[in-house]
Amino acid sequence: MNTSNIKAAAWFIAAGALLMASRVAMAGPPFLTDDPEPIEYRHSEAYVFSTRQKAPDGKQYQLPAFEYNTSPVEDVHLHVVVPFVKLFPNEAPRQHGLGDVEVGVKYRFMHESDTQPQVGIFPMLELPTGNSDKGLGNGRAWWTFPIWVQKSFGPWTTYGGGGRAFNSAPGMRDYNFGGWLLQRSITEKLILGGEVFAQGAATVDGRHSTFLNFGGYYNDIEVCGGCNLLFRAGHTVAGASQSGTYLGLYWSWPTDRTAEKGK
Repeated sequence: MNTSNIKAAAWFIAAGALLMASRVAMAGPPFLTDDPEPIEYRHSEAYVFSTRQKAPDGKQYQLPAFEYNTSPVEDVHLHVVVPFVKLFPNEAPRQHGLGDVEVGVKYRFMHESDTQPQVGIFPMLELPTGNSDKGLGNGRAWWTFPIWVQKSFGPWTTYGGGGRAFNSAPGMRDYNFGGWLLQRSITEKLILGGEVFAQGAATVDGRHSTFLNFGGYYNDIEVCGGCNLLFRAGHTVAGASQSGTYLGLYWSWPTDRTAEKGK
C-alpha cells in the first residue's frame, strides 16, 4: 500500500470512529433521556445549541445546531433538528459541514393523574443529509422508536423509558437504548437533574455505552428576551469511553413554557 493509500485509510478509520461515537441517541434537551410531554397545543419552541462528544479517537461538535418543535394537534408535536458538524480526528484532517437532519413526531396517549403517569411515543427519523464520505453523516436514513413515561411529585419529576434504533448503513447495526432521569426544582428559575442512559453497540464491531450525566435549566433570562439556559455534562461509566456536553438557549411562543418539566 502506498503512502497516499495509507493516509486515506487512516482518515476513513478515524472519521468513522468519530461518526460511531456520535451515534448516541439524542433526546430531550439537554439530556439524552426524553419525556412523553409534547409542547402546548398551537405553541412553538426553538433551541440554538451546541454539543461536544469526545472519544479516544478525537472529538465531534455540533456547532451550531438548531431545533424547532410545533404542536398543530392536541397531544402531538412535530420536531426537526438541523446540525452543523465539526470533526476533529486525532489522526486525520478536520472536517465540517451539514450533518444528518432529524425529524420526528411526539404523541402522548396517556395523561398524568394522581395515580398514573403520562406516557407517550417519540419516533424519529435521521435523514442522510450529511456527507458520509467525510464522516459527517450516516449515509442512509435510520430511525428510532422509543416509549417514554413521566411522573411528578411536588418539586420532583422523574421520567424515562427506552426503545430500539434501526440502522442498515454499512458497518452499523440495530441496537436498544434506554434511560431514566430524576430532577428537582431548586428555585423558581433553577432546575437540576441527573440521568443514567445506556445503549447497545451502534456498529458491528462497537461496544455498548452507559452514561452518567448531570445538568439542568435556568429559566427566564432577561438579557435574551426571557429565554432559558440548558446545560449538561457527563461521561460513560461502563463500555466504550466517551464524554459529552450540551449547552443551549431555548425560546417558546406565544406564551412561555418556563420550568414546565419541573412542575
